[in-house]
Amino acid sequence: MATSPSPIVRLEGVTKRYGATVALDGVNFDCNAGEIHAVLGENGAGKSTLMKIIAGVIQPTEGVVHVDGEPVALRSPREAVSRGLVCMFQELSLIPDLTVRENLMLGAPGTGLGRLSGRTLTVACDLLARIDGGHIPMRARLADLSLAERQQVEIAKALAREPRLLILDEATSALNASVVEKVFTVIREESARGIGVLFISHRFHEIEALADRVSVFRNGRHVETFDNGAYDYPAIINKMVGQKIDDLFPAKPEAKPDAEVVLRLDGFGWEDGLKDVSITLRKGCITGLGGLDGQGQARVLQGLFGLLRKTEGDIVLDGREIQIASPKDAKRPDISIALVPEDRKTEALVLQQSIAANMQLAALGVDGVPASDPVLYRPYIDALQLKYASLDQPVGQLSGGNQQKVALTKWLALKPRCLLLADPTRGIDVKTKTQIYELLRRLADEGTAILLLSTDYEEFIHLCDETHIFYDGRVVRHLQGDAVTAENILAATLNLPAQGGTHA
Repeated sequence: MATSPSPIVRLEGVTKRYGATVALDGVNFDCNAGEIHAVLGENGAGKSTLMKIIAGVIQPTEGVVHVDGEPVALRSPREAVSRGLVCMFQELSLIPDLTVRENLMLGAPGTGLGRLSGRTLTVACDLLARIDGGHIPMRARLADLSLAERQQVEIAKALAREPRLLILDEATSALNASVVEKVFTVIREESARGIGVLFISHRFHEIEALADRVSVFRNGRHVETFDNGAYDYPAIINKMVGQKIDDLFPAKPEAKPDAEVVLRLDGFGWEDGLKDVSITLRKGCITGLGGLDGQGQARVLQGLFGLLRKTEGDIVLDGREIQIASPKDAKRPDISIALVPEDRKTEALVLQQSIAANMQLAALGVDGVPASDPVLYRPYIDALQLKYASLDQPVGQLSGGNQQKVALTKWLALKPRCLLLADPTRGIDVKTKTQIYELLRRLADEGTAILLLSTDYEEFIHLCDETHIFYDGRVVRHLQGDAVTAENILAATLNLPAQGGTHA
């Protein structure tokens, strides 16, 4: 007779309060050995609080945590790690000024920065190679890596600790599809060896591909745990938000191939390998940029915002050739280009400063824009349903989704002609994604030309009017209309033949 799986961790009646705020409310939950267990919920649903309690970062106000059937008090992350409970949080815990090698060794048992374990480093390097990070130099300073590379280092570091329970909070949010699949392969192999895996993801296709069981949280409460496949996508969303969402995306308008051209790149190139890039941004249209990580699409946004040196080609705005040598040029009223960068915490926001101060940053130095007037931002705060105590609240106290809303809102008072966005829905919940999608469609309908870099194929299919796929610093496929399918997008990202779209 088969025995039931053995829980590595079990929470019984766990509540966590912060003053009058209840972050977790009487939660019963478990994760078994050899199980991949997904946790779903909106921002503020209690997912991260759950993970932090299991990881020893915070302690419950009430209730008991059991490890291997015994009640324990996990007073610190070190104590949790000593019991084999290893967590990788969404907000990376690596130290930017240390090397990759040094970061991989942080927290390793019995080691310090001056006395490294050769075996642990070997294991970490092997794991890094298995998740497509073998090219990352061990002596490189972490701050010099891309966000995706930093995430790969964090994953390898967590796995190298040889955990009994691996906790992953949005561990793949910055990775492209091919790297994600390599990470999933490693996770499946670790699970088959008996390791429990507990992970948070807002990407439903990841849940479908990886999880054995799924738990849904809402408003600090454990709603339900069920086997993967027991419910379809709309039913799960309903459990997450407590109301029916028929469609995550706003209605997509008819194609506008003859819409007015706002900005055109002709055979353009920037430093760092971009070459012969030709893209047209049209009034009222959302244009997508896709491809594997590091193929040049992120550099297009940086180049258009004046962060890279031009090497060839022309930028034409409203029929006239322009030069953009700096962000100050891009923000000029006669050009009016805005950029919401990929890493909101280090590139878009000053976390110690207030919401109001952050919203005023984009307008500083722009003639004719009263940066200090909060009335300018109110329509966008309301449209995105920003949750905050007051505009004087530090941005660092907000959830990830609300931080992203601030990063977006700060540009909108300038009413940019062209809005550039780098993966704006990465790592945020379903409801916040819907709010951002609706705002982007509204901005497009009002005439803004939008250039959207994304790692989510569904955004190209359901939100973008057209999509350009990059490979090796060039546009290799231009997809429009019915040609924008998951199959064609994937084929183009791998530079393989496909049925639809225009080849570059």
